[in-house]
Amino acid sequence: GGANYAVSHEPLKVLILNLHCYQEEHQDRKFSQIAKAIDELAADVVCLQEVAEHWNHGHGDWASNSANIINNRLKKPYHLYFDWSHQGFDKYREGVAILSRYPLMNRHSSYVSDNDDIHSIHSRKVVMAQIDTSYMGSLNIFSVHLSWWEDGFKLQFQRLCEWANSQSGKAVKTTLLCGDFNITAGSAGYRQVAESQQYEDQYLAANAQGLFEKIFRVNDPHWQLYPVDDYRIDYIFMNRDSNLRVTSARALFTDRDYGRVSDHCGYLMTFEPK
Repeated sequence: GGANYAVSHEPLKVLILNLHCYQEEHQDRKFSQIAKAIDELAADVVCLQEVAEHWNHGHGDWASNSANIINNRLKKPYHLYFDWSHQGFDKYREGVAILSRYPLMNRHSSYVSDNDDIHSIHSRKVVMAQIDTSYMGSLNIFSVHLSWWEDGFKLQFQRLCEWANSQSGKAVKTTLLCGDFNITAGSAGYRQVAESQQYEDQYLAANAQGLFEKIFRVNDPHWQLYPVDDYRIDYIFMNRDSNLRVTSARALFTDRDYGRVSDHCGYLMTFEPK
């Protein structure tokens, strides 16, 4: 009838958040706040760090697992994968988790640190899973909590990249490294990510195109002078040859957006096919 129409899918929505390992006041209420945000924002994938459950003589306690509690408060529970790496605050099993609307396939966890002593906070384990969105193909999702630069970030990120790259291929075009990397923009660790020319900061890609190009595409030798006011340590890094593109990125769980629930804010990013 002379009208133009467009057909499109909803974008893929990925949320990341460090939960602060049961250290929050009004903790139970904040778990409900997080679940409310996931429901209202219709996040497809949620990557959580500092997920904790009671130590229970090293055996853990699933009923107290913070990712499990949040998941059970969703209108419809997601698929959930969790693993722990070390004892946190002398009384928790602390680890990382992935929640997803889509079934989690090819699930794995592995230490990326030299240390795998469960009593050392320098023991860092990452979990990964594959999801198939049908309209965007298969994606590999990694939920990550790495050490500070001086505590082993360089080697941990190298191992993470080697692992991630070994899981990619024709069937998997997109890899998302999601979570708390404990590096600030402009730091030595951030330069390592940029100079690897493998993975790119999607928050920057969505919100600072000119700066993103300088850092990740042009490799401007003076780029490190630009992000001096960027104090993020939580990121979604996507592989350069992905068949997706980021379309938006926003901070969550701030004083103005769902309220504080942790010592970190969260980030929600949306992705569409190129």
